[in-house]
Amino acid sequence: MIPIETVRTENMEMKYFRFGSGKKNFVILPGLSLKSVTESADAVAAAYQCFEKEYTVWLFDRRTDLPKVYPVREMAADTAKAFDALGISDAYIFGASQGGMIAQFIAIDRPDLVHAMVLGSTASRLPAKTGTADKTDSNTDGIGEWIRLAESKDVKGLTLSFAQMVYTPAFFEQYKDLILQSADGVTEEDLNRFLILARGAEGMNAYDELDQIRCPVLALGAADDRVLGAAASEEIAKKLGCSCYIYENYGHAVYDEAPDYKDRIVSFFGR
Repeated sequence: MIPIETVRTENMEMKYFRFGSGKKNFVILPGLSLKSVTESADAVAAAYQCFEKEYTVWLFDRRTDLPKVYPVREMAADTAKAFDALGISDAYIFGASQGGMIAQFIAIDRPDLVHAMVLGSTASRLPAKTGTADKTDSNTDGIGEWIRLAESKDVKGLTLSFAQMVYTPAFFEQYKDLILQSADGVTEEDLNRFLILARGAEGMNAYDELDQIRCPVLALGAADDRVLGAAASEEIAKKLGCSCYIYENYGHAVYDEAPDYKDRIVSFFGR
């Protein structure tokens, strides 16, 4: 059983968990979710066990008490404070979706904290209201739809929309019943938290500052990403001049579905 811990700074606290015994720090910054990823700590540890000998693996949630308005850059600043409090620096970071947005700002504002970075299914900029990186490349207004469903407190609709947009149809059908069961545990507090975090992504823009990132970066995307689109990953890679790999026949949550995804991260960090 992986214990959930809390790091406290002068103005906030943040939950996290860790596993592994390696000398290097590997930090996972997860994307948006209806329930905190810390509730699935054991499953995450099992999925990322290939890192635990060489790295100490950390996963950080967002801060516990969210302000009413919480832009991604502030999420990054708070995460950086958590790093400082725990003595983490020169870390290998994997940021998925919104976690990738946070990772970009950490690399821009606190380069001392980042040794290398993998950005998965993420974007460097989003429109102020639509929530998609490029509407011509996305099939739906993903984050915007989730915000509308959360505002109407439609937990089942939000759960289904979220799962259908991030997973491939085959994965969704296989786990549909479990996904629907997960909606039973979503509280009004969870919905409010989701809303604040989702709204915090609207208008996010790190694109113009990407050239300040000095660490090695790998961008990973998916051709069938219905949330942000493959073009968002390609745009980051083009601006940074870094490597980019786009998975065919996978969607936004390719990081959970593609069997070789974590091997790519291990290989990149090992270079």
